[in-house]
Amino acid sequence: MMWSNFFLREEDRRRAAAERRRAGAGRPRAHEQLTPEREGKIKLALLLAALGATLAVLAVGTEFWVELNTYKANSSAVCEAAHLGLWKVCTKRLWLADVPLGRDTCGPAELPGEANCTYFKFFTTGQNARIFHRTTRKEVNLAAAVIAVLSLVVMALGCLCIIMVLSKGAESLLRVGAVCFGLSGLLLLASLEVFRHSVLALLLGVDPEPPQAPRLAYEYSWSLGCGVAAGLALLLGAGCFLLLTLPAWPQGSLCLRRGHTAT
Repeated sequence: MMWSNFFLREEDRRRAAAERRRAGAGRPRAHEQLTPEREGKIKLALLLAALGATLAVLAVGTEFWVELNTYKANSSAVCEAAHLGLWKVCTKRLWLADVPLGRDTCGPAELPGEANCTYFKFFTTGQNARIFHRTTRKEVNLAAAVIAVLSLVVMALGCLCIIMVLSKGAESLLRVGAVCFGLSGLLLLASLEVFRHSVLALLLGVDPEPPQAPRLAYEYSWSLGCGVAAGLALLLGAGCFLLLTLPAWPQGSLCLRRGHTAT
């Protein structure tokens, strides 16, 4: 009788433990809280990604990607220059007295002068733009702009993922945020390369009709430099987030291996 009671109690204990395990598995797990050290590392990586995001928005929103400068003419007191970005182009008439003496071409575009800025029409009516008797290739310009916008969208998704990690403790989104930031940096660099091809296509697209197109010199400006820095910062931030997703290295494993090799 005593043994039968013992076995019955053991059986009841096992059933109760199994029911508790089932009940615990059925409940949604609470979000794990980040340790202060890990939260600080994530915030540092987010600060680097935020720097890249700021530079990316500045680059995409400004029109100083490239400057097109005509050569100086001795018979004129003014010269023409232009600067353009993804969305609009600005032409300027500058006084030769304001241009540096050692410079053969007009510019730089930051000099004061009579400016005329217009948005590209291939986003609305599909028309090509004409700059200094040269015609743009709207397909290449459109591709550069679309890729840049996609980069900003993916970057916003990455920021949202990291914010969810810090606020809700959803560390599973850390890898997703890293992929988003890395993809955003690659897309932004791809947009810069496509824009470079659009500039070369513009220089070669000389109109055959008179008057003759002036000789041009071009130089990339600070907006494009911001884009390059933004792409590199986003890639570096993505690498930091990926490193944070790796499992922690056991602290004593290296010491144990060294001890075994020494013996």
